[in-house]
Amino acid sequence: MTRRILASFAAIAAIAACAPAAESHEEAVGAASASDALAEVLASDLRAEDRARDQYRHPGETLAFFRIEPTMTVAEYGPGGGWYTRILAPYLVQDGQYIAVNFPPEGASSLGEDFVARVRQGGETFSARQSEAMQIPAEKLPFHFGNAIPDEINGTVDRVLIFRMMHNLKRWGLADSEIEALFKALKPGGLLGVVQHRAKADAPAEYVDGNKGYLKEDELIAFFEGKGFELVGTSEINANPKDTADYEAGVWTLPPSYAKGDEDRAKYTEIGESDRMTLLFRKPE
Repeated sequence: MTRRILASFAAIAAIAACAPAAESHEEAVGAASASDALAEVLASDLRAEDRARDQYRHPGETLAFFRIEPTMTVAEYGPGGGWYTRILAPYLVQDGQYIAVNFPPEGASSLGEDFVARVRQGGETFSARQSEAMQIPAEKLPFHFGNAIPDEINGTVDRVLIFRMMHNLKRWGLADSEIEALFKALKPGGLLGVVQHRAKADAPAEYVDGNKGYLKEDELIAFFEGKGFELVGTSEINANPKDTADYEAGVWTLPPSYAKGDEDRAKYTEIGESDRMTLLFRKPE
């Protein structure tokens, strides 16, 4: 077991140990059990290739900050390549429920018909593909486009998680409609967690329109508050002070994308993945 995995386990355990003093013995045991279960998922063979990025994404600490428990219904927005899916789905499979949600294909029509077709096909095949890859029943891996979340789901979701997707929603003009749909899906008192590439506070407006991948933290908080959410807290778990966030090719200059190819690759490798804000919001009771 690597030193990095051990450090992640220690961080999860430390957060679990910070539970309110008034909790019952049963609640304390449950919290410890949940911490152990998450640590087991993080160390699983399923994540053998994914673990190289734990040093930048801090999944154990991030999910602890978002207060994820294995009995919850958790919606992951924009699962993409499945990096967090391979953590969340196995963690929730026994006693909870994982739900994948993605932007509607037609919402990205500006990127061309081929892209729209790939998004549509990706949604239609998501459950079957992930079921085969993770050996989890397909019914435990439902998928919905944001504009077609079934009525029976609305008001039942404990947590919504959005990892590095808000810039896309902003530049494609989907932020309003998709966040409103996710607000509706959450139960009263439910939490929404966001991890997003963070722009410098003095970044020019044209750099934070979504096309560079970076957004300003104060503006993103104001956006969610404008949609009815209450800010619960922020965290520097995923901060990276080495990131200057001023690249001509945007956040994709950094790993893992390396938009400039081999040019200055060692420099960008040393910087690592982007500086990221980590935000937690609540849907009012």
